[in-house]
Amino acid sequence: MARHLSFEEQALHYLVRPHEQVPAGPIAGPVAWRRDDFDDERAWTLELSASSVAELEAAHDHARARGVTLRELRTEDFPLPQLAAQIAAWRDELLCGRGFLVVRGIPVADWGEEKSSFIYWGIGLHLGRPGAQNAQEDLLGHVIAAGEDAENVYVRRYRTAGDIAYHCDLADAVGLLCLQTARSGGASRIVSSVSVFNVLQQRRPDLAARLFEPVLIDRRDEAGSGPAYVPVFPCRYAGGQLRTFYHSDYFRSVVRHPDVPPFTPEQQALFDTYEEIASSPELCLEMQFRRGDLQLVSNHLVLHARTAYEDYPDAARKRHLLRLWLSLT
Repeated sequence: MARHLSFEEQALHYLVRPHEQVPAGPIAGPVAWRRDDFDDERAWTLELSASSVAELEAAHDHARARGVTLRELRTEDFPLPQLAAQIAAWRDELLCGRGFLVVRGIPVADWGEEKSSFIYWGIGLHLGRPGAQNAQEDLLGHVIAAGEDAENVYVRRYRTAGDIAYHCDLADAVGLLCLQTARSGGASRIVSSVSVFNVLQQRRPDLAARLFEPVLIDRRDEAGSGPAYVPVFPCRYAGGQLRTFYHSDYFRSVVRHPDVPPFTPEQQALFDTYEEIASSPELCLEMQFRRGDLQLVSNHLVLHARTAYEDYPDAARKRHLLRLWLSLT
């Protein structure tokens, strides 16, 4: 069995979600959190202990001594006799808890980019199955401003210093490891997609029901020889769990294709109202990464976004995150 999933395999694994019915009322549980549930960041932040850091370093040295490359790495090549149980608890939090957490204290400044990347990949293998993040099959993404024009609405936003609208990535979970922070800005914004749905259902039940109908998503410039856009269901509900896929920019840009009609007033109202609720201070949680922070987010249960930022003049200090996409089941 391949050690990682292709871009297409991972997207299909993520998007094919069970569905039984449209929920008749609000959805409860730890995932239906609001901003005021987290007055203290210690509620969602875990500090990596010195013994855990040492265990990660030992696993790295063990794999390197055997000549194993990052792409060849298997879980058994990266033994974590104590930390593995903690990582399993992180997975449970992503699958059936609040849907996010931050692991703090990974010594990326001491390890450097190559060693940090290798250890990060090893952690990912213990969490789930990594997958490619684009049609080029890149497995470990570099979220860094690469000189792309933030005003170009069709550019991949993570390659700019501009803001990023609320979205979900095409994988069960996404991890972001901070190698370098920005000079200013660049706050991560997350919101429970369950809470957004609950508010929308209370305010506009007609629009909430439309989340269970197909929406066209623009494949931008990654379609290759396939269709330029495809239908997806933003929401699926089964077993008492709401699973959401929402991507503001890619939903909205699909009308650029000449054979796609303009949005109806109801479609426009759905996008506008949904994103207004997601951005509300009552629901949205904002955090600034520290160097060595690892943020883990469920793409089924949480939407994420980013504010614009300013980099340091020194190219070596540009804001730099390592991104990992994971299938958890």
